[in-house]
Amino acid sequence: MCEIITIANQKGGVGKTTTAVNLAASLAVAEKKVLLIDIDPQANATTGMGFSRNDYEYNIYHVLTGRKKLSQIVLKTEIPTLFLAPSNIGLVGIEQELSEQNKDYQKILKSKIEEVEGQYDFIIIDSPPALGSITVNALSASDSVIIPIQCEFYALEGLAQILNTVKIIKKTINPKLNIKGFLPTMYSSQNNLAKETVANLKQHFENKLFKNKDMSDEFVIVPRNVKLAESPSFGKPVILYDIKSPGSVAYQNLACCILG
Repeated sequence: MCEIITIANQKGGVGKTTTAVNLAASLAVAEKKVLLIDIDPQANATTGMGFSRNDYEYNIYHVLTGRKKLSQIVLKTEIPTLFLAPSNIGLVGIEQELSEQNKDYQKILKSKIEEVEGQYDFIIIDSPPALGSITVNALSASDSVIIPIQCEFYALEGLAQILNTVKIIKKTINPKLNIKGFLPTMYSSQNNLAKETVANLKQHFENKLFKNKDMSDEFVIVPRNVKLAESPSFGKPVILYDIKSPGSVAYQNLACCILG
């Protein structure tokens, strides 16, 4: 049975795309068949997997507007069990287009995914840094959401907004939606603010943090890591760029938590 997970947070720069790409890759390396769907107009997950706009003709825009089926735009990646549905900057203007064309525009992605979900073990969706109709589409199609939280001063500000969005979608559109967990990102043990952020998360959301399988009292925390930051420029998930780097190990641990 396919599990569909959206990576979401309305704040930019918190590690959404990094999490989507590297969780998808880590699950695929664990011999699960995974589809990574990029619905962010910035298309960073697409470029982070090594594709440029000249490498493909069709993208998720054509799927959402009904011109192509999801299966028709899927690209193969360097990992045999990992596939990508690419995005493109053309997705920027789609919100109004969707609302004008379809009264159930918040469920369009869900209907498109239903055509292919039987082919995959996991579908990971990288959403844009906003809570507009694109993100709502992703959450409406998902079983759960992972919320990356950057370990910095304003980390918990605005968290209520996405929690409220999830609550509304669960109540009105997608009753099965739940919060898979919060993922602290960009952590530095030398930064007191980072330590304070993690302490606050443990205090308020301990049951929604991902617990390392091999460490009874440790949670999965993604560190600031040079290899993790470099890997997108080489068009590779960090597990293919440097499998033993702290960033890669963190996402492998996250995948272990997801696999149970």
